Amino acid sequence: MKNVYEIAQAQLDKACSFLKLEGSLQLILSQPKNELIVNFPVLMDNGEYQLFKGYRIQHNNIMGPYKGGMRFHHEVHLDEVKALAAWMTWKCSLMEIPFGGAKGGIKFSPREHSAQEVERITRRFTHALGGNIGPNHDIPAPDMGTNAQTMVWMMDTYMNNATQGQKNAVRGIVTGKSVTSGGSLGRNKATGQGLVFAVQAWAEEFEFDLSGASFSVQGFGNVGYHASELLSHEGSTLKTVMDHTGSIYNAHGIDPVDLLKYSRETGGIKGYPKAEEISTEAFFATEVDIFIPAALEMQITAETAPSMNVKLVAEGANGPTDVDGERILLEKGVMFLPDILANAGGVTVSYFEWLQNRRAEAWTEERVDQRLHTMMTKAYHKMRSIACEHGLDNRTAALAYSVSRIKTVYEERGIFP
Repeated sequence: MKNVYEIAQAQLDKACSFLKLEGSLQLILSQPKNELIVNFPVLMDNGEYQLFKGYRIQHNNIMGPYKGGMRFHHEVHLDEVKALAAWMTWKCSLMEIPFGGAKGGIKFSPREHSAQEVERITRRFTHALGGNIGPNHDIPAPDMGTNAQTMVWMMDTYMNNATQGQKNAVRGIVTGKSVTSGGSLGRNKATGQGLVFAVQAWAEEFEFDLSGASFSVQGFGNVGYHASELLSHEGSTLKTVMDHTGSIYNAHGIDPVDLLKYSRETGGIKGYPKAEEISTEAFFATEVDIFIPAALEMQITAETAPSMNVKLVAEGANGPTDVDGERILLEKGVMFLPDILANAGGVTVSYFEWLQNRRAEAWTEERVDQRLHTMMTKAYHKMRSIACEHGLDNRTAALAYSVSRIKTVYEERGIFP
């Protein structure tokens, strides 16, 4: 099986081949500008020190400051973060946001540590990164295993290393903060909301009635929950859910709000009394209209794709589909809303938060949602126009548009010196 960075490279190669991109520019885009690895000690609750490994990969900043999430997960590794950073570059360019791509993380499981230990780990990591991040240079955000509280700890640590007169000016060092600490209304649901806006655009184009649709969700964290809750408001029925504890099914529908309450109380969806437990194989084989992978990378593969019976895959996760899995589903006539579009709501509202911090403004949730809807719909139609005109799949069309914008900037600016 290819690793996730090879998947990202294969996707880029396909788009560059269509664009007939000159070799030098593809060479530049094939590797990140900076790969930062820090090892830092943290005092544990038992009085002993533990060494942690943290990453910050800065892929490209030709379009603006580096931007991307911070992932706390026990499987974080260099190639994964490199792939995620590259996808952030394409995502920001596709959405026409003035950011470049970055990603970071720490190799550990937050579930195995107390809140006090997670806070100390977060603050030590932020301090170790030092001047390698900044509100005009590299702006972290939440990702898997992190949340608004994590971002507030990062912001506070960075602020306390700033001069007195700069403390409030650096509030935009991270996005995805709590609203009271300078975050934006609508940010918490933004990735799920953006995904639903993209699904609505697809449904409108193909005259598909979402009020009678069925869907499955893999991963029931922030993205999976909000996408499920918002789609249920459209009248769609959530039939199956998978998370790290297991898979559940109810032909008559699963209430996302009730499931979230249960999951928070028990640590996962396993044992949910209003649905039956099913196998992983049965989860992928359940017939639904829309499949939303919102967990880890490389879940739709040559092993899982053959049994899938869906009309649309809306990628709430980054890189959930490998090359073979995508080929199999495309041959079945399945349409994809690729990750660089479908989960771009998070970075788009992060951009709105960054703007609000810089301008000392506070937007209403209605304004945030309206602007997000406009940008998601515009990006969807740009992708589809290229796909239809040139006979491309959606992922290649979206990547081609993204890379072509970056190509134009390189041609205009050149390579210094």
